[in-house]
Amino acid sequence: NRFFKDRNWLFTEFPEILPYRKVTQLDEENKSNEIRNVCTLSSESKTLYSQKSVQGTCGHFETPIVTSSDSTRKHKSNKTSNGTHCMTQNMFPKVIGNGQDPVESEMTDDRNASFRIFEVGCGAGNTLFPILNAIGNESGIFLYCSDFSKEAVDLVKLHSCYNPACCYTFVHDVCDETQPFPFPDGSIDIILLVFMLSSVLPEKMPYVITRLAHALKPGGKILFRDYGRHDLSQLRFKKGHCLFDNFYVRGDGTRVYFFTKDEIHNIFTSAGLNEIQNVRDKRLQVNRRKKVAMQRVWIQAKYQKPEQHS
Repeated sequence: NRFFKDRNWLFTEFPEILPYRKVTQLDEENKSNEIRNVCTLSSESKTLYSQKSVQGTCGHFETPIVTSSDSTRKHKSNKTSNGTHCMTQNMFPKVIGNGQDPVESEMTDDRNASFRIFEVGCGAGNTLFPILNAIGNESGIFLYCSDFSKEAVDLVKLHSCYNPACCYTFVHDVCDETQPFPFPDGSIDIILLVFMLSSVLPEKMPYVITRLAHALKPGGKILFRDYGRHDLSQLRFKKGHCLFDNFYVRGDGTRVYFFTKDEIHNIFTSAGLNEIQNVRDKRLQVNRRKKVAMQRVWIQAKYQKPEQHS
């Protein structure tokens, strides 16, 4: 169950994920329970199948110190019913393959959706399942989730909280222009890039963001969080792990880039997006049990596709 360290902090940092009425309801329901408690914890975990390191944190930027008595504590996954009714059948076929296997045809289920979310690099579902739990019986919301790893996608689909009535998870390499999305351009309200872009080759990052910008509706947003320059995990890399400037390979073969605010600004604005937020989140993470203090640095940003004006 260690694969599922759910990122409930998402609703604090990115309230845009859910429509206003759901955010308000969620805040009222969790003032004294799990989400408030999770927001005092900052932990790092590696998800086996996600092909990247997964990082979690929360709270507000004015809170510089986060403490944890045990950064490896077990998380109890929330159980929800798979009987939630969200949408009716859609006519968008699944046309995504893994680049080698024959293309699979499958119908998605979002025709009646008025609000669509797309998470790129879903891994084992650390972001997906808190969103599904928050949606509950709400109709009109549909989630798309993709990952480069077929094992990760299979793992998500086997989880007890996975609900195909309002979620579609598929294998996809966003860097491969020959692999289309299972939805048309201009149809997505929110795109989540949470510790995903850092695993992409730097020269391909502008293409990825431009492609995702095309998928957004006018007024839609990309919500971004990833590793910042001089984060502890960068400083810990030993000689021989640096592929080139600020781009490293881990012991398991996965890769990671460490960003600056200026780099993020240039990549996203070059794709025609307007900057809403771009901050360097620097904080001291303390593990009291191990008596270790760690300086963590992340970049958090929000970019919006311009509205269309008649």
